[in-house]
Formats: sequence, C-alpha cells, structure tokens
Amino acid sequence: MLRRKLHVHVNDVMMMSPGCGSPAIPPVITGYSRIVNGEEAVPHSWPWQVSLQDYTGFHFCGGSLINEKWVVTAAHCNVKTSHSVILGEHDRSSNAENIQVMKVGQVFKHPNYNSFTINNDILLIKLASPAQLNMRVSPVCVAKTGDNFPGGLKCVTSGWGLTRYNAPDTPALLQQAALPLLTNDQCRQYWGNKISNLMICAGASGASSCMGDSGGPLVCQKAGAWTLVGIVSWGSGTCTPTMPGVYARVTELRAWMDQTIAAN
Repeated sequence: MLRRKLHVHVNDVMMMSPGCGSPAIPPVITGYSRIVNGEEAVPHSWPWQVSLQDYTGFHFCGGSLINEKWVVTAAHCNVKTSHSVILGEHDRSSNAENIQVMKVGQVFKHPNYNSFTINNDILLIKLASPAQLNMRVSPVCVAKTGDNFPGGLKCVTSGWGLTRYNAPDTPALLQQAALPLLTNDQCRQYWGNKISNLMICAGASGASSCMGDSGGPLVCQKAGAWTLVGIVSWGSGTCTPTMPGVYARVTELRAWMDQTIAAN
C-alpha cells in the first residue's frame, strides 16, 4: 500500500503525462522559415495550446496544458478566477469546434514575479475541473531543471497574437512560427542587461511573438517529444522580427512548478 502511495506522489511531482508532447494530429512546420511572419498551424496540432479569455470572450493571453488539471502561462497575464481557459480551439471565429471552456479554480503567481524586470514571469492555473484529454487536447512535456537547450536549436512558438503590431485585431486562426534559440550572451547583444538567467530568447530571424501571444508556449523537441522550454514573456513593442523575443526559462522555473503542484 505504501509503495503504491509513494508511486502516486512521485507522478504528481513529475506531473508528466505519459503521452505528453506527442500530438495526435502532427504539426507541419514549413517556415523553419507576433505571431509575426508566422503561418497558420495545422488545426489542433498543438493540443496543449490554450486561449485565456475574459468574460466577454476577449482573448488576452495564451497558455499551455501541462496535465489534465494544470495550465501554465505568464504572470504578467494577471489571470483571475473570473477568466476562462479554452481548450481544443483553432479557429476563434468558429462556433462549430468542440472546445472545452474551463473555469479557473485557483491561480498561483510566482511569488518573486517582478513587473519591472519581468523576472519569474510564470503563473500556474489549477482548473476547477479536470480537462478531458482527447485527439485535440493533450499536455506538453515540461523541460526539467538540468535540461540544456543550446543556442541555434529550432523551436516553435504558437498563439493567436497580433500578426502585425498595429493590426486592428488578433487572428482567428492559431498561428505558429519556427524560431532559433539564442544563447543569453547572444541575446544581451540586443537587449543588454535586461536579460537574466530566468529568461531565454528566440527569434531575430524574421519572425516574432507579439501582443496576445503572451503566456503561450515555446516548444522544442527533446527525445521526440515536444517540450515546453519557454513561456512568451516580452519583446519589442513593435514585435520587430529582427529583435529576439524573450521567454520565461522553464528549466529555471521547473522546481517552483513542481512544488506548487505538489502542494495543491
């Protein structure tokens, strides 16, 4: 009995779903090419992508499903229990999709989030009820504390953020962009000492995250599974594709995620 209990606890802390990072509908990335200069994603090929919406249905941030009860997003998204988490969406203008509209049960903002430096830009959402995992809704794997994702590695970010910084509205269809990771030394050549070890940069290669993508995933493949490496955090106010986007570095925040989930 004790052994079984221990086993459950270990799984809770690891919070890895056995099938994490393996979409039932495989993504197609041609553009190894906000989300500026991205491309429409294959519908439901990023099944962990969530849309965070307010009571009017306004999409204000993205997020990532990490298991059936938990979603990770950015602290600066300022999620409230009055907000909704939408799972299984591709076309936000369609009423025909079989989406799951989930209530926010509890919100855990990183206690050391600093809105001035934008350090520790991470927030965990515990769903009020568990998500139904299916072909269109499944979790992403989460980078482990010691994992190394080197500069130059091609990764993908996704979201419904602006496709031009001055666009009147966010796109209806989920966008994706393939971006190379930068080392933090490379990133400091653009952003200087704003870049801390709690951040990881990607882009400056002709594509960029933009407003509305915040909180969404930056995923890289590790051992064949898509793994959450960054959380869309900040970047150029005009989403210029020649400046790297800055993401919260999941390897540095993983321990806090595990502790928060284990305690709640």
